[in-house]
Amino acid sequence: MGSRRTPRLDRARGRGAGVVRRRGEDGTALIEVTWLAILLMVPLVYVVLAVYDVQRHAFAATAAARAAGRAFVLAPDVAQATAHAREAAAVALGDQRVDPGDVRVDIACEPAGDCLSPGSVVVVDVRTQVRLPLMPSVLGDGAPSIRVDAAHRVPYGTFREDRS
Repeated sequence: MGSRRTPRLDRARGRGAGVVRRRGEDGTALIEVTWLAILLMVPLVYVVLAVYDVQRHAFAATAAARAAGRAFVLAPDVAQATAHAREAAAVALGDQRVDPGDVRVDIACEPAGDCLSPGSVVVVDVRTQVRLPLMPSVLGDGAPSIRVDAAHRVPYGTFREDRS
């Protein structure tokens, strides 16, 4: 019929050479649970870290857009408004430990050219690329990243003084 596999046998310690017992699976459940926990927890922890990092950048972009828009409309003239908006965005980004050098802040006005005139709207767009955490630098610039952007619209107000 075919060869039957015989169970692996070990000699019992401390007993005579003729005493033989079968090797059981005692204690392997702990090893199996440990390996399963490692195999499941490591990817789960990585995903949680990646989601937190992306969320941190999203909070930073939203706060930077809001702060930049507010600083822009409160400035005395357009030249200072842009500088104030960029400084406010940098402070908001720094609060979330996001490097302002990695973030692009664009400021536009509707209607175009009339930023600080009554009835205008200031639109601030903040964009950044979030590199996934713990990725090796060997991958270079081609490392996976997620784009995060935020926009904020600030009306200048119909009854305010024209500062453009």
